[in-house]
Amino acid sequence: MESRLRKNRDIWLKNFLILLFSINLQTENLTGKTVVADQTMVVTRHYLASEVGNQVLIKGGNAIDAAVAVSFALAVVLPQAGNIGGGGFMIFYDKEDDNIYSMDYREMAPLNATEDMFMIEGKRSRELALESYLSSGIPGTVHGMYEIHKKFGKLSWEELIQPSITLASEGFRVTNELAEALKSEQVKLGKSVNTKKIFFKNGEPLKKDDLLIQTDLANTLKLIAIYGSDGFYSGETAKKIALDMSNNGGLITEKDLSGYYSKLRDPIIFNYKDLKIASMPPPSSGGLLLGLMLNMLENFDLSDDPNDVKNILIISEIMQIAFSLRAKHIGDEDFYPVPIENFLSEDIATELSKNVNTKRTSTNSEINSANIIFKENTTHFSIIDKYGNAVSNTTTLNTGFGSGIVIKDTGILMNNEMDDFSSAPGVENYFSLLGSEANKIEPKKRPLSSMTPTIVFEDDEVRLITGAQGGGRIITAVLQIIINYFEYKLSPELSISTNRYHHQWFPEKLYYENFDDKTLRELKKLGFELEKRELEDYYSNGITSTIIIEGDKIIGISDPRLDDYSSVGSSVD
Repeated sequence: MESRLRKNRDIWLKNFLILLFSINLQTENLTGKTVVADQTMVVTRHYLASEVGNQVLIKGGNAIDAAVAVSFALAVVLPQAGNIGGGGFMIFYDKEDDNIYSMDYREMAPLNATEDMFMIEGKRSRELALESYLSSGIPGTVHGMYEIHKKFGKLSWEELIQPSITLASEGFRVTNELAEALKSEQVKLGKSVNTKKIFFKNGEPLKKDDLLIQTDLANTLKLIAIYGSDGFYSGETAKKIALDMSNNGGLITEKDLSGYYSKLRDPIIFNYKDLKIASMPPPSSGGLLLGLMLNMLENFDLSDDPNDVKNILIISEIMQIAFSLRAKHIGDEDFYPVPIENFLSEDIATELSKNVNTKRTSTNSEINSANIIFKENTTHFSIIDKYGNAVSNTTTLNTGFGSGIVIKDTGILMNNEMDDFSSAPGVENYFSLLGSEANKIEPKKRPLSSMTPTIVFEDDEVRLITGAQGGGRIITAVLQIIINYFEYKLSPELSISTNRYHHQWFPEKLYYENFDDKTLRELKKLGFELEKRELEDYYSNGITSTIIIEGDKIIGISDPRLDDYSSVGSSVD
């Protein structure tokens, strides 16, 4: 096996050198926070992953090939959120057959999971839900990427995994953002011997410019490169996961792993004025809430100022109504009858708009879904290739570094997605989001999510590809990017960088990034309880990777809120 891997690595390095030579002759490679190109574009949360994806595209791979390579690269260079121990959602537009697909590779609850597994003496245990072996759902990333590649990929699976193997085995320099993240989560990460072995040196978290080598992860990736999803869900890796889980009170077994499946679902597609918008269906709540909020918004006239307090009041009221309905009606539709048609009904949106208070902000009791007539650390990347195919993909471990637990001898950092289920009615999760019967824990069920990978079409052409990290703030970030660009007519850069705000019904707060004193005074007069989220850290109102197409220009905008985000595009000389 080692000789085969050495051969694959040599082939990859040879192709990489050929690629670099061809780039110099034929194309201009462009890198930065905001990049304008005419051939391809990759925007991710880490510059190394963006470069990997761009190399695949220039070599002739399509958007799915690039998405696979980026996803596995992020598992190495972005341990906060990139993963093979987590899951996510993808929206894919296939230009050739003019179809839109959605891939659900969300984690699933283990067979032995129970509704009350995090409840101790009637109270939810935060530690069990977030920082224990019990907190992990069955990972979906490897299966989802393998299946979508089988259906749509052009390049070989092995050569797409090779860059991540190289990054893991040879290492890369820790960025300031990763160093700060490790420092902020050192208590959680320090609880696991296996985690400390990788991310600590001399008893302290790795610092900026330290070399991060992940030998165990490289070996796990080699098995995935050779055997595909079987290299993760059966055989050596599956045995290691199951053994470590069993030895530490976890639930995931070899049977759980072999029984996992990703799923192609019908995407949520709706119209907003002249736009066609495609986003994720349940168990993501993103597509339904985005459709509901935009349909409600059509009943109001906004001024052209995104910071007009009247606009903020109307949009925040719409946010509150949407999130109250999310808590009651959305879960995994394989287990619960989600009223999808109602969320996307223009007539129902018009009726719901009558609940919008245009004089002052509403309380959550006034917008309680029981009183409304209604039938029943994450990362994102965006890619477009030279063929016109587009990928919007959001993946997560849930909180930063997931559970903080690395499975012994594998390098796999595990998710804590079981916290995204409802432990009990009225009990909030890490992101202060409420749930109900629709999202209770059940074996093989997928937890409710806010991930909102989205592609916007105008005149049947892709115009905008976006998504975000940030829990419930993901949905409102995507909403505001669409409004900023298509309603307020802001430039691509300003559509992303303009200060955002977020209201999720519970708690009764408007989270804002930066308003001037006059705006703050006016908002307080309208009854808002305000809480500032700093622009420069994880607590901002969503952090996004966006591509906007204007004529022949492909504009990649990596969110200025975090430094490691990078856009990489290519243009013909």
